[in-house]
Amino acid sequence: MSAPNHIPVSAYMITFNNGRTVERALKSLHWVDEIVVVDSFSTDATVEIVKRYATRFEQRQWPGFRDQYQYASDLCRHEWRLFIDADEEIASRLAEEMQSELSRNAERPETERISGYQGHRRTFYLGRWIMHGGWVPDHEIRLYHRDKGSWKGDLHAKVHVDGPEADFAHFYYHYTYADISDHIQTVDRYTTTAAEDMVRNGKRFSWYHLFGNPLVRFLREYLLKGGFLDGMPGFIVAVNSMYYVFMKHAKLWEVQRVTAREPDPGSEP
Repeated sequence: MSAPNHIPVSAYMITFNNGRTVERALKSLHWVDEIVVVDSFSTDATVEIVKRYATRFEQRQWPGFRDQYQYASDLCRHEWRLFIDADEEIASRLAEEMQSELSRNAERPETERISGYQGHRRTFYLGRWIMHGGWVPDHEIRLYHRDKGSWKGDLHAKVHVDGPEADFAHFYYHYTYADISDHIQTVDRYTTTAAEDMVRNGKRFSWYHLFGNPLVRFLREYLLKGGFLDGMPGFIVAVNSMYYVFMKHAKLWEVQRVTAREPDPGSEP
């Protein structure tokens, strides 16, 4: 039976072939009142695992990050909603902080109540926690009132809230790419989506951006933000970040220049 001041929370996530990490994520939600999962027709063990924990489970064709997240959010029953990705974990101390803060927030005057809470993330990669570089700091709205928050953006969609925000003191954890190959494959997928977003938003290819932006990204993340302090993993993160920027601009060029110059049928070189 719930405590008198208990504030119900719905947690939701979207999944696709997350069998490696999803059970840890779901187990970390043992304290919430509802778990909603929307899957994009996984072909690994994800669905089997999710069905052991989810209160509500649906499969839906992939429409893009923003629309899939918003769809999952709209399935939730409770006013307060927490989203977590399938490769993340809500630490026990953060779970306790969330519950305590929601109880305190309910006691505040209505005009002073928080609409959404920023969560801060620590990422584990290549055998160590990444503490510097481009992956730090890493924070976004994670817990929010349904009437105050909605998803906006494309590839890097985020929850935006209308009203006061606050930060949680404790971290949640991110168990990212399984290895370097997984990292590179993800970069390949994401840069395709990023290039499509750039085309949709009217961006034009620039040689300056193709050469300059990757270099600036590497120098900022590896030197200015201290990525070198994380040893070889920090170097690999910075190089892959540079590669990401290069590839999204290269794919923009491919879409705008190469695709537009397909040879006529029957023509010869």
